[in-house]
Amino acid sequence: METAFKNKVAIITGGSSGIGRATALAFAKKGANVVVVDWHESPETMKTLKDLGAEAIFIKCDVSKSVDVKNMVEKTITTFGRLDYAFNNAGIEGDSAPTADCTEGNWDKTVGINLKGIWLCMKHEIPEILKQGRGTIVNCSSVAGLVGFSGLPAYVASKHGVIGLTKTAALEYAEQGIRVNAVCPGVIQTPMMDRLTGKKKEAIEQFTALEPVGRMGQPEEIANAVVWMCSDEASFVTGHAMAVDGGFVAQ
Repeated sequence: METAFKNKVAIITGGSSGIGRATALAFAKKGANVVVVDWHESPETMKTLKDLGAEAIFIKCDVSKSVDVKNMVEKTITTFGRLDYAFNNAGIEGDSAPTADCTEGNWDKTVGINLKGIWLCMKHEIPEILKQGRGTIVNCSSVAGLVGFSGLPAYVASKHGVIGLTKTAALEYAEQGIRVNAVCPGVIQTPMMDRLTGKKKEAIEQFTALEPVGRMGQPEEIANAVVWMCSDEASFVTGHAMAVDGGFVAQ
């Protein structure tokens, strides 16, 4: 256990499964107290956190709703008295369709969760982190925030927006002790990927073939990058969009 994280408090949105769950466990292993935020609670995730010795709570939240996000941060402070780290990870892929066929409803929902949700989280997280004098925020973008993908206009736009928002916040709070970065996962084996492939062998092979390393990434590999960005080892890193993608965007 690293003493640097001990008794610190981390919020992880979308923390019940996939990359969020892996990151919650990674923070717990470092000694941090963990706030798991999601639409639904995973009893298995919460049990595992407590088995790791972490003080952990679950908060139900729709990150696209300001009242939910405000409550999320307030409950965190009421419970733990502080906020040191935030991994704003909650997101959806939305419906697949070409730009001209993307519905307004799909656009609003996808951008509302993936981009507005991250802005709302930072809006309420930053004032509390400032009270500690230092802290770190990592926002979850995607390789789709660095390159385009046919058939996912709302998702791609939202993830590009996350990077711009991250850079802006990083500049605004650079002299106030808050570092803000983004992580850009490649093709990762998560429930979202299961939905995209339908768990069909041919679809899985097609997605795997996109990765130069010849395999999908694991949620723990993204979690390791997030925890590193929150550590003092990354003390000179801010405003950065880190691709953790098996070489995807190098092609």
